[in-house]
Amino acid sequence: MLILQKISINIHTMKLKKKRLEIIREIINTQKISCQVELLQPLTDMGIEVTQATLSRDLKQLKIAKVPDSTGRYIYTLPKEEVIGGNMRYTPSLNHQPMVGLGGFLSISFSYNLVVIKTSPGYAGSIAYDIDNGNSKEILGTVAGDDTIIIILAEGITHEVAYRTLSKFIPALRTQQ
Repeated sequence: MLILQKISINIHTMKLKKKRLEIIREIINTQKISCQVELLQPLTDMGIEVTQATLSRDLKQLKIAKVPDSTGRYIYTLPKEEVIGGNMRYTPSLNHQPMVGLGGFLSISFSYNLVVIKTSPGYAGSIAYDIDNGNSKEILGTVAGDDTIIIILAEGITHEVAYRTLSKFIPALRTQQ
């Protein structure tokens, strides 16, 4: 009987966690939340008691990141990718705005299989996030600082092909072609 009680408690706990994660996603999609304290308030208002440690684990599980908004304030955003049945699907989150429309992109330079992109302070991470989640076969990965992104190109990718690929993620490149 004790085993059945434990299974019942685990199933109930799993349902509560799933519901909590859904609510966190909804809050982040509909409100500009910049820290865990701000996120705890609407959860508490809805009767969901959660510790800071649990909330931190939830944010990590949901792969929530911080990006600058139009005022430069950093807010939580949901990832652009969702895993469904093991397949990746590219879907922008509702509160994500392209950084280049806000003047984030400044310049691009090429050196062999490396690309260096300069951005306004605070924008590199968001632009790199877009590039990484675009799943382009031409790009192996990015490394982002505050205002600089280094992009590693796949073997044999020309600068012209890389430029075209990056223009999918950085609209300002489309106007410079």
